[in-house]
Amino acid sequence: MDDGHAYAPALEEDINTNHAPSSEPETIFNKWSPPSYLWRGLSVLVLAGQVIIRILKGKVHWRNALQQLERVGPKSVRVCLLTAAFVGMAFTIQFVREFTRLGLNRSVGGVLSLAFSRELSHVVTFIGRIGSVFAAELGTMQVSEQTETLRVLGSNPVDYLVTPRVIASSLALPFLTLMCFTVGMASSAILADSVYGICINIILDSAQRALRAWDIISAMIKSQLFGMIISIVSCAWGVTTMGGAKGVGESTTSAVVISLVGIFMADFALSYCFFQGAGNSLKDCV
Repeated sequence: MDDGHAYAPALEEDINTNHAPSSEPETIFNKWSPPSYLWRGLSVLVLAGQVIIRILKGKVHWRNALQQLERVGPKSVRVCLLTAAFVGMAFTIQFVREFTRLGLNRSVGGVLSLAFSRELSHVVTFIGRIGSVFAAELGTMQVSEQTETLRVLGSNPVDYLVTPRVIASSLALPFLTLMCFTVGMASSAILADSVYGICINIILDSAQRALRAWDIISAMIKSQLFGMIISIVSCAWGVTTMGGAKGVGESTTSAVVISLVGIFMADFALSYCFFQGAGNSLKDCV
């Protein structure tokens, strides 16, 4: 140009800048994110530690805990007892007909009592609606940012939402287990008497001979631990929900499935620890 200004070098500099390669090359790790089940599993462990610390420090909203205890206990009784009754009758049909054919009528009550006290009663209890309710409630609160509102107001969601539910589950489920054991035994005895002709007195006497105090104590311990597992897992899945209504539904389903898997794994571990070696509970029932 004749006016003394050099425009060509500036234009060339712009062209070189626009086509310059990126200084940060893309790699696989730039787009990688940990799977949801991994960080949700870690959240279960973190949440369990926080709940234990708050219980030890006494940071518990007891009014909210009593409300959750009413929901977990009385409002779940009908479902649990109905399930226990039909599971007991189905279990009776499967093995009583074989025992009567072998002439082992006096062992029926002992087998029923051991099966219900050691396994069936506390497992049947968790077919209720506890885990799905917890996951759905906390998931809805999470996607609607109600948990953030609690933090703004100065309340910790773990203290106000999670800890009361864990306490309510661990206190209510042992009593539900005892009720399920009683109803299951009663329904099985009535069915065995009415269909297979085995007297109820024989069944009760056999159950009394076979049962030990440790059988009931172990059932209470298992149900209390299972209540903690299902409440912590459901609450952890609820507070980590993302994606609106669809995310709430997926979290609810996943929480129930993971809780049941965790319960059965813990049931195996506790049964292996509690009942080792050869048993002799039925020796007086033959």
